[in-house]
Amino acid sequence: MSLAAPHDHSEPTARQRWLAVLAKAPVTRLAAAWESLGDKPAYRLLRRGETGLVMVRGRIGGSGSPFNFGEMTMTRAAVQLLDPAGGVAETGFGHVAGRSVRRAELVALFDAMLQDPARHEAIIERVVVPLAAEQDAAKAARTAKVMESKVDFFTMVRGE
Repeated sequence: MSLAAPHDHSEPTARQRWLAVLAKAPVTRLAAAWESLGDKPAYRLLRRGETGLVMVRGRIGGSGSPFNFGEMTMTRAAVQLLDPAGGVAETGFGHVAGRSVRRAELVALFDAMLQDPARHEAIIERVVVPLAAEQDAAKAARTAKVMESKVDFFTMVRGE
């Protein structure tokens, strides 16, 4: 998983990529990763977890006119790491599908820690890369299962 900043701005940034991995992770895996940290940073909640509805938009055929597909439940949270010297440091945000306040707060915590240069590499290696690998393996398994039932349609041309 490349987390370097891309040159093409149409590509997602490193932060967008790690947030996508964290937001898709189950709360049990995030909580286990948090508990396994030896040096947990002090933090304060800027925004306690809030659950609400967001409108999901779609496009006909993937590129056509946009339309409102429907609403989904989403939870958000924001945290700020506290500097040991008494100041404030990085701010992290978590937006997750569903109603798990703890999951949104953990995503926000890891987001804030990933912005800290002193913690970045360790969190990438110990948390983000394993979660991304699990998600890729699950996606490959789903794809393989679907491909088992794939039907190739073809047209036979009859000649005279």
